[in-house]
Amino acid sequence: MILSCDVLWVVIVLLSDYNVCSFVAKSEGPRPVIVSRSRAGFTLNIIDTPGLIEGGYINDMALDIIKRFLLNKTIDVLLYVDRLDVYRVDNLDKVVAKAITDSFGKGIWSKTILALTHAQFSPPDGLPYDEFFSQRSESLLKVLRSGARIKKEAFQAASIPVVLVENSGRCNKNDSDEKVLPNGTAWIPNLVQTITDIALNQSESIHVDKNLIEGPNPNQRGKLWTPLVFAIQYFLIMKPIKGLIEKDIANERKPTWERRDAAFRKRDLY
Repeated sequence: MILSCDVLWVVIVLLSDYNVCSFVAKSEGPRPVIVSRSRAGFTLNIIDTPGLIEGGYINDMALDIIKRFLLNKTIDVLLYVDRLDVYRVDNLDKVVAKAITDSFGKGIWSKTILALTHAQFSPPDGLPYDEFFSQRSESLLKVLRSGARIKKEAFQAASIPVVLVENSGRCNKNDSDEKVLPNGTAWIPNLVQTITDIALNQSESIHVDKNLIEGPNPNQRGKLWTPLVFAIQYFLIMKPIKGLIEKDIANERKPTWERRDAAFRKRDLY
């Protein structure tokens, strides 16, 4: 399949109806935008979200808008978008990863692709392109794992793929008129294939429902444990105390007048 950068989202064909959700650090628009394209009976929905960072902090309003926009939708692929031409990672990436995990659960990372833009980039100090790409990818994945609070083994098992993206006109082209990166990768077919692989992997897609957005109902929290708590209280606390009280009553030495009165009542019965 030959794709050009201009028609990427128009001609991508997957094997079912899939939603690709893109999270970026900074975005052009204030609200999510969904673009749907269909071909041969298959549909791809691409959701571009506003940025999650505002003034160096998580934009809670933007995050809430994103979650409510996604209500009753299913996320089959999440594109976590950052830049290749950045020389360091900072705490913001960790905070963003935490916000995504808190909002959509740890399972979202099994449906995630890390997309690095500005890939038509010359690394500094003559560093080989693939080496810089590898270092940048590893550092980002490490901080994402930390922010997502996922164990290293589980995160590695999720195996988040990293793809390169370059949307400028500076890309060279191969003989098939595909835009290629400095390492020779035709990035659009590679991105399409990676999206397909993640959409069809064995991990469950993330269905965004009201409970996921708002969290569990606090009024329902703990209700399932109430009978067990009462049972524990009765058998471990109330019943032993009741037995001790009855024993104390039985062993209590009654005053003379009460014993004499009890004897008179007993005699009268006969």
